[in-house]
Order: sequence, then C-alpha cells, then structure tokens
Amino acid sequence: MIIVPIAGTVGSVVALFLWLLDLGTVTRGNHPWLLYLLPVAGLVIIFIYRVAGKNAEAGNNLILDEIHEPGAGVPGRMAPLVLAGTVATHLFGGSAGREGTAVQIGGAVSEQFCRWFKLNADDRRLMLTAGIAAGFGACFGTPLAGTIFALEVLAVGRIKFDAVIPALLAACIADLVCAAWGVPHTQYKIDYLEQVVHWKHHMGFNVILTGKIMLAAVAFGLAGYLFGELMHLIKDIFKKVLKNAYVIVVAGGLIVIGLVYLIGNTDYIGLGVSATREGASASSPPLSPAAPNGTVGP
Repeated sequence: MIIVPIAGTVGSVVALFLWLLDLGTVTRGNHPWLLYLLPVAGLVIIFIYRVAGKNAEAGNNLILDEIHEPGAGVPGRMAPLVLAGTVATHLFGGSAGREGTAVQIGGAVSEQFCRWFKLNADDRRLMLTAGIAAGFGACFGTPLAGTIFALEVLAVGRIKFDAVIPALLAACIADLVCAAWGVPHTQYKIDYLEQVVHWKHHMGFNVILTGKIMLAAVAFGLAGYLFGELMHLIKDIFKKVLKNAYVIVVAGGLIVIGLVYLIGNTDYIGLGVSATREGASASSPPLSPAAPNGTVGP
C-alpha cells in the first residue's frame, strides 16, 4: 500500500523536525542574544522563499486548494523549506508553531509519492488527506486528532468516509515511526489503558464536572475563534500599511524584541513549550543583565 511508505516518510521527517526544533530552542536559551537577529533571520527566510520557493510560499492554502481543486500540485521543495524556515524562526525567537509545518510536510511528501506512482485525481486527493493526517498526528503524537483534522480540511462540513481509513492508518503509522526514531514527542498523549482502569473504578456521571467541561469547551472555541480573527486582522493591517514583505518581517521582528524587554522575560517567544518531552523549555527566567556568560537569568 502506498500509504505505508508515505506515512513512514512523513513520520521520519517530522521526527527530524522535532529534534531540530528542540535543538533550536535549547540553543536560543543558551544564547539569548540570538533574539536580536530575528529581523535578519526573517529577511533571509523571505528571500529564500522568493528565490527558490515559487508557489511553496502559499503554504497551507496551496495544499487545501490542491485537495479541493487539483492544479499544478504541491512542490516537493515545500517540505525542506518550511522545515528549515520554522526551525530558524524559533531559533531566533519567532513563534511559528508546529501544526502548519506538519501539514505542509505531510502534503509535500504525499504529493511527491503521487507523482512517482502517477495517481489519478481522486486517489491523489485521498493521499494528500492521509499526508496531512500523518503530519499532524506524528508531530503532536495524536493520530486520532490528526485524522479528524485532515477529514475536516477535506470535508468542509461533511465527512468523506472513503478518506477515514487511509487518514487514520497514515496517522497511526507516522506516529509510530516518529516515536521509533527516539523522539519523545508524546507529551500530549494520554495513557488510555490507565484512563480506562481509572474509569472502571470511578464509574458514574458527574453533572457538575460535565457542565464545567462544556463551559470550558465553549471558552476554548471562542478563544480559538478570537485568535484566528485577530491573526487575520493584524496580517491585513500590516499588508495595508507596510505592504512590502521585507518591511513587514523586519517590523514584526522589532516588535517581538521590544515586547520581550517590555515584559522582562522570554516566556512567550519561540514555541512557548518544549518541542519534545525531554527538551528544554522555551520559557526562560526573567532577563538579567548581570547573568554570567551572557546567559538569561541566574
């Protein structure tokens, strides 16, 4: 089955991505002066994408377009470009997250296999969906969530049942392969067996707890909606006011540097958490000019 090599490759690339991301986080923690190079790093990343990226610059939107309306395809260069760009962004204190990178890695790898095997449009759609599930599931150690995420991307309001099994299989295989490389990416995983045993010993329906969970779910959804809307609003403002991409990335970098020194610590730059369970946290103690050897904090 073509899903097996796709998922195995995605899981391996994601393992490399998480390892490099953690290495970048640790390196920045040991050398806080790297934050001052964030605007320069942004310029270099934009330049590389403009010169070598071509349509890869469209990122996740390109993958979504290819799923719904197949066109020129997802370029293979998207995977190494987004991997390197994300790691570099976090190395210098930017916050690029992991989910977008995981989706693009999965999409680019699956598209490459589709070219090699000359798949038709329908099969290509399924493989792109499976690739997204594999990337997301492997990156966060959550194959079921990766599957649901990929199906939502494909469906836009309705589930395509022919994609369920390929997506779930790809997500599970990619997750296993990523873990097999020794990358402890399972910080979000739940010990399901332990939870089942716990549930058996505490059977019953807690109305108050259920109500709290429902309220929390609503709050999380509203927070996510607000975050998404603010992201789009800020992006539109920057494009309208500054217009040039190079000016935007420099301005963004300078704003991050200014905010770090305004709040007095680096808790909110980079990933915000460790990329792996055993990796150093992206958070750092308060800035201290008296810290020895140029490190942050005592």
